[in-house]
Amino acid sequence: MNTTRTTSENIDFQKLVVLLDEVLRIKDGEDHDFYAQYNTIDKINHVVVCYQEAIAIGCGAFKQFDTDTVEIKRMFVHTDFRGKGIASTVLKELEIWASEFNYTKCILETGKNNPEAIALYQKNGYEIISNYGQYENIETSVCLKKSIDK
Repeated sequence: MNTTRTTSENIDFQKLVVLLDEVLRIKDGEDHDFYAQYNTIDKINHVVVCYQEAIAIGCGAFKQFDTDTVEIKRMFVHTDFRGKGIASTVLKELEIWASEFNYTKCILETGKNNPEAIALYQKNGYEIISNYGQYENIETSVCLKKSIDK
């Protein structure tokens, strides 16, 4: 298993995001269109794709939120490869990469209907915070934050 730093132009990332969106369409139900507007993948310059041999099995990305903070986006592991630490590996690589640009915090949003994701982030040191930005008054959103080392 290895990770590759790339951009949203990576075709393997794009294929994984299609699968992610299929899963989220089911989990989000009628809220899917609201969330989808904040999850476009055009012009993301910081993407990590995880490979097992030549097969793309997981991904994640970050975008600048403010001068100190990045927002983790588009985290996904193919269902056939879950439970093997891949999401944590991708997340850690994103945190390392962000720290190389002197960011000190990561934030993210997931849904209350996605308890596996919430557990993953908490296992990796993220703490639930008040909903931020466009998620501020969204009852189905759960926002999390972690301080990262430089």
